[in-house]
Amino acid sequence: MLEIVEDRYKLASTIVTSQLSPDDWHAAIGDATIADAICDRIVHNAHRIKLGGESIRKKESLTNGKKPAK
Repeated sequence: MLEIVEDRYKLASTIVTSQLSPDDWHAAIGDATIADAICDRIVHNAHRIKLGGESIRKKESLTNGKKPAK
């Protein structure tokens, strides 16, 4: 991941999606030095969009994959 982020840094846009908040990335990545390098290149220049609401998967599982009637 670091190599990809490094290659694209200030040259191209990169979209990153995660179920973890950036505060939890250090623990997930494991190596503090690499985590710092990745976060420095992604988080500080990012436009963050936090999605909310109930999970679509949860809604669909309640209807056995069928869309509910309107």
